[in-house]
Amino acid sequence: MDLLEEFDIFSVKDTFREIIIKESHHEYFKRLMNDLKDEYKNNTIFPKKLDVFNAFKYRDINDIKCVIIGQDPYYKKNEAHGLSFSICDKDLKIPSSLRNIFKELKDDLGINAPCHGNLSSWCEEGVLLINSILTVREGFPNSHKDIGWDIFTNNIIKKLSEFRSNLVFILWGNFAIKKEILINHKKHLIIKSSHPSGLSAHRGFFKSKPFSRTNSYLKEHSLGEIEWKIN
Repeated sequence: MDLLEEFDIFSVKDTFREIIIKESHHEYFKRLMNDLKDEYKNNTIFPKKLDVFNAFKYRDINDIKCVIIGQDPYYKKNEAHGLSFSICDKDLKIPSSLRNIFKELKDDLGINAPCHGNLSSWCEEGVLLINSILTVREGFPNSHKDIGWDIFTNNIIKKLSEFRSNLVFILWGNFAIKKEILINHKKHLIIKSSHPSGLSAHRGFFKSKPFSRTNSYLKEHSLGEIEWKIN
């Protein structure tokens, strides 16, 4: 628990915090925390410790409406802050994947792109922006793919699928689509397409209309629609 406190675990919403604490008793999670302790001590790791569990600090599990699954955090300085596809520094250049997400948002709902790449207002609306891998070493994408994060986030996805109904899971790219097996198709809507990266967006991401499809599904089930316009 002492090590978890360094990761600002008490700012996490109640049910998610309970899940994380339960996971912390498993051997894989203990190894994960020990590896992270060494990594943060000896290397530059993103995001900063206080933001590792940031995705779980906005809305509790019963208030989540949509889940967007990314791969791992941005690996350049001042970008990652614990939310998939989002960047924290408003003065940074917006990454190509996020620019394409904004292009699709404009095409789908007519919403103009914001002047920054911080997606935290989506989290306030009930969107869980979760990466499969929650940390990364500076300059080395996917460098923490084998330390245990995938076990943890897979368990989170399974619990969301099990305990909730009528969630929308948005899976962009082959990595995220592999998570489909964790989700109950009968209880939830799964929207999948190619990744929004510059290399893949034209292979099915553009014109996929994930934002309007999400809101149509939520409306159909008498749930509040998401305001996708970014503050």
